[in-house]
Amino acid sequence: MALLTTCSLAQADQVGNVDVDWLGNDIVIEAFADPKVEGVTCHVAYFERGLIDRFQNGNWFEDPSNSSIACRQTSAITIGDIDRSDEGESVFSERRSIIWKSLSVKRIFDAENETLIYISHAREVKDGSAKMSISTVPLFQGP
Repeated sequence: MALLTTCSLAQADQVGNVDVDWLGNDIVIEAFADPKVEGVTCHVAYFERGLIDRFQNGNWFEDPSNSSIACRQTSAITIGDIDRSDEGESVFSERRSIIWKSLSVKRIFDAENETLIYISHAREVKDGSAKMSISTVPLFQGP
């Protein structure tokens, strides 16, 4: 159901799939490397509705906005040319419905605290969503 969009955004690999009920609903876990920060890998988990659930409840083309993210240093970190504004920049996006909704991950650089912040959230054309998840990767290397 999820269609990956690519325009210099990271591409995800599915690394897990947890069956949650007999209706075919799953929690999907995907991994992606930050395309501009070498050494950081993020894992995103989201709910994907099964075929039986779609039959029972209608709304064929949409999955819930819920997601969770965890990002960690997986090798030596090398920061490329990243957006350092408080708006940050998109590093990953995946459609959660045909038109209205997508799952988005943005990276924000917190220079004062030497930390990369990753936030996953739903982007909706019509109504915004307060459903989000956040993860941080410290850059401080100490003495």
